[in-house]
Amino acid sequence: MKDYIEERAVEIAYYIIENKATVRQTAKAFGVSKSTIHKDVTDRLLVINPSLAAEARKVLDVNKSERHIRGGLATKEKYLHQHI
Repeated sequence: MKDYIEERAVEIAYYIIENKATVRQTAKAFGVSKSTIHKDVTDRLLVINPSLAAEARKVLDVNKSERHIRGGLATKEKYLHQHI
């Protein structure tokens, strides 16, 4: 694996942990796709730094468990602004 990919994977993990960021937020911040973020955290980081990968995974799992709630709130907000 190339050095810049390893560095990016570590930076992404720290960003996710520090900001409790979602995959979409992280992808936007780093200018890469959601697929790249997911691949970096779940596959590449396991080889580079397993403990960091586990911490980042915890944050992503929490985000995944809450996403249906965030989606519902976003939809509710959308329709509240449409009727005004």
